[in-house]
Amino acid sequence: MSNGYQVIARKWRSQTFDDVVGQDHVVRTLKNAITRNRIAHAYLFVGPRGTGKTSLARLFAKALNCTGGPKADFDVNDPACIAIAEGSHLDVIEIDGASNNGVDQVRDLRDTVRYAPAQGKFKVYIIDEVHMLSVQAFNALLKTLEEPPEHVKFVFATTEPQKVLPTIVSRCQRFDLRPIPPALIVERLAKIAKAEKIKITPEALACIARLADGGMRDAQSILDQMISFCGGEISEPDVLDVYGLVSAEKITALAAALAAGDHKKIVAIVDECDADGRDLVRLLTDLQVLVRAALLDAIAQGGKSSILGHSTGSGQGGESMTTEQITRMLDGLREGEGAVKLGLAEKINFEVTLLKAVEASRARAIDSLIKELASLADESPAAAGADSEKKKD
Repeated sequence: MSNGYQVIARKWRSQTFDDVVGQDHVVRTLKNAITRNRIAHAYLFVGPRGTGKTSLARLFAKALNCTGGPKADFDVNDPACIAIAEGSHLDVIEIDGASNNGVDQVRDLRDTVRYAPAQGKFKVYIIDEVHMLSVQAFNALLKTLEEPPEHVKFVFATTEPQKVLPTIVSRCQRFDLRPIPPALIVERLAKIAKAEKIKITPEALACIARLADGGMRDAQSILDQMISFCGGEISEPDVLDVYGLVSAEKITALAAALAAGDHKKIVAIVDECDADGRDLVRLLTDLQVLVRAALLDAIAQGGKSSILGHSTGSGQGGESMTTEQITRMLDGLREGEGAVKLGLAEKINFEVTLLKAVEASRARAIDSLIKELASLADESPAAAGADSEKKKD
């Protein structure tokens, strides 16, 4: 009888250090520590959701407790590694910090760390969402964390490191996991789709990566849902419809309308997106990403960029925008975030935010205007004549 369906995020969870995507700095450090026998007693993995914190903790536990370990290049078919992957290994204890956050649970943990490992070489305690522990629980953990028995290793994971007591952080080796770049997410999803015999277009993969916001688990969950929705073939319009996204072409068209100050075009695009049931909050986020790219281009080009002006796709060159103009536009979009997300009239607030951003980009800072007027006055014929009279005197 079949064991039942397993979601992609679990089926394709990293099984070795080489499977980990986008966290090379962490993988390299952990592998070197194991190889050189410089294994610390406590580690803290910090990063956004879905970037591999718990997966890395389990891989580390496998490396420590595999047969003949510790070794970084463990065999995934080793019975000890299989037991850790399945959560049945007696010496790898996973604790959810959100539901086991009281001082009594930590005192129980403190009592059990003294006992020797039953199966492997180390007892590994993995505490997920460690920031959810109470202050009393943290304090109860301090002494054990500072001087644990040689056979005990702690691995903490959190999305909110600022909530973890500094006295805890100072006793750990901290690793900051980064959001995974879209290109790496696309590469991994393409590999998964090929193995699952799913046809998916590059545009659809790019859409999923954009929606995942740097989280591999989110991307895999989205792909899973799209397979349920579409079956064996997935295209970009399918992803856009299911998640209310706006196509990249329409985002660039809206950015071009903002750059040109075309109020009529802006309102028309917003009307179309709203009629199609698109997520305007997500559209605002995507628009800010594009405007930021233009800002970086303006900085690199010495003060001007035509990226937004060329977004029309008409083949005609758009007007260049200065760094100041793009900065003011981006600031205007950012200021409207709260109103669009929390306001009662989302569409109206979105339109007002866009129109305000246009007006902000066309405004001039008073100090830069004074400098420009002063330079023009110095270059004028009257100023030149006054200078010559002074020289005669």
